[in-house]
Amino acid sequence: MTILTGQLLLCDRPREARLAPGYVRVDGGHIVEVVEDRIAKSADFGDANTLISPGFIDAHLHLPQFDMIGAHGMPLLQWLNDVTFPAEHRWAQTDFAQSMTQRVLRQCLSVGTTSLCAYATVHHDATTASLKLASEMGMRGVIGQVLMDRNAPDYLCRESAQLIDESAQTLDRFPPGSRMSAAVTPRFAVSCTENLLVDAGKLANEREAVLQTHLAETERECSLVAELFGGADYVDVYQRTGLMNRRSILGHGIHLSAADRQSISQSGAAIAHCPTANTFLQSGTMNREAILGDGVRLAVGSDIGAGYERSMVRVARSMIQSAASLGEHFPSPAQAWYDITAGNASALNWTDAGQLRAGDPADLVLIQPDIPWLTSNVPPLAMLMFAWDDRWIKRTMLRGQ
Repeated sequence: MTILTGQLLLCDRPREARLAPGYVRVDGGHIVEVVEDRIAKSADFGDANTLISPGFIDAHLHLPQFDMIGAHGMPLLQWLNDVTFPAEHRWAQTDFAQSMTQRVLRQCLSVGTTSLCAYATVHHDATTASLKLASEMGMRGVIGQVLMDRNAPDYLCRESAQLIDESAQTLDRFPPGSRMSAAVTPRFAVSCTENLLVDAGKLANEREAVLQTHLAETERECSLVAELFGGADYVDVYQRTGLMNRRSILGHGIHLSAADRQSISQSGAAIAHCPTANTFLQSGTMNREAILGDGVRLAVGSDIGAGYERSMVRVARSMIQSAASLGEHFPSPAQAWYDITAGNASALNWTDAGQLRAGDPADLVLIQPDIPWLTSNVPPLAMLMFAWDDRWIKRTMLRGQ
């Protein structure tokens, strides 16, 4: 049994985190007790200045893109062709993919990320290897083999039937509901024929699997989708091909009309907001207020490698700043802390993650700031977010280890 004490980041209020002194008791890989208003005198770790947080959740990232962070100055489609696709081609070598996955997951843990929704590449063996490694390490989340059958280099395109068969195999081996499971992952409508999208939707629905894809990241992308699908609206393409339901995670969602937002809301799908990537590629600024106002479920992701911040705390800070650039309504730091923990868990339908709660797996981050965050005139959660230093993280725990 392990006792961790300090300031507990609690997410038991609607869309807002709070702090309370207390301690967490961990046994058998799970949280067995959460006690407020008392610092434990004989804890295994922590003190009154320690922050005990649920592990951070990254709702959208690309495993093979961690080695290409910083390719600045290009719009999305050029960036994909010139930088991203060549980087993903390296995953044709399964040994390389496995080694890189290990490096990437260690980087995630070093910044407090314990759970993720990740894209691999079109390579089936590499995707399987990354899922196996993530599972063995104890990570929570999903990883998907990317599906593409057009508008990409020949070395990354596959026949639709092959892609669906391989995705089904990963779902057999890493079934939905597992701590680390496979996801059905058509990259986006530009690189998928309608037949592939329809078959991907059928597979995800038959298996009740997470489906992740990209939506309306840039205006040029939206125009191209209309050209490829007979003038159809981007959201309508996903609706008619069966990609939209409560298990769907739609990356970006920047260029959406009110009707688009209503359709997404009615489907139950979630948008993964990626503020650092949106800025980096100059794709636009997502209107968070409008998204939430129309009842769309919202998650937050780093979107490495267009995103350049691995730390979800820094991504959350960017979310505040991007929302503030559009007007007076933007999330507070307490709301942002909620979003990268319990908020993401809720958007991803994970009922046992993102909170300090008895019975949940002990996926935790132990943080010791070297600033006077508890005695300043600035609210503690605001000071931590805007002064954040990854070196404050002293330990990231997966299932209590």
